[in-house]
Amino acid sequence: MAESSHSGTDYDYLIKFLALGDSGVGKTSLLYRYTDGKFNPKFISTVGIDFREKRVVHHPQALDGTKATKGQRIHLQLWDTAGQERFRSLTTAFFRDAMGFLLVFDLTHEQSFVNIRNWLSQLQTHAYCENPDIVLLGNKADLQDTRVVDGNEARNVAENLGLKYFETSAATGQNVNEAVESLLDQVMRRMETCVDADLLPSSFINNNRNSTRLREVDEANEESGGCPC
Repeated sequence: MAESSHSGTDYDYLIKFLALGDSGVGKTSLLYRYTDGKFNPKFISTVGIDFREKRVVHHPQALDGTKATKGQRIHLQLWDTAGQERFRSLTTAFFRDAMGFLLVFDLTHEQSFVNIRNWLSQLQTHAYCENPDIVLLGNKADLQDTRVVDGNEARNVAENLGLKYFETSAATGQNVNEAVESLLDQVMRRMETCVDADLLPSSFINNNRNSTRLREVDEANEESGGCPC
């Protein structure tokens, strides 16, 4: 999956993802790493809601793991939520418009791992459906000396919850792209099998008049980098 250089409304789908988790787990840094390919070591707590954008070309994956040569042009909006309790009523108002969720905890902070069940409960209450697409991210994987959450335990919890799990690092870029791509794969599969558009979030926009038709994409014109808001 690579970013497209197209501009304006020259895309097939507009899809919104929401990053959520406790304050300080690194949601803002993860999204900045994904859209800009950089790490900002200065932590600034998100106030309410913020978002970043990126154009990508999605190549569907077959059962054998191979990627299709044809693809769909996706405009991703990546919404960054405040983790503090005082902003909870504001951030949950955005849950229903998101089509996929990046649930983030801090591998160096045990309580943020414990709290993922609280966030999942919030999702069940406020998301557009009872079983939205979610990937679980254990962030700050580069901080091995201060790590307190065991990787096997986190993987077991994710498996029991039916979630894909990635250990990520906004500092090094470890698994950041892979996690977002995995979520996009899940969302696109859901969209392709959904027979009733009313069951999708109202924010979902399909500019492809031929529904899920794949198109030839000029990979030579794709370039890396982000499109910050």
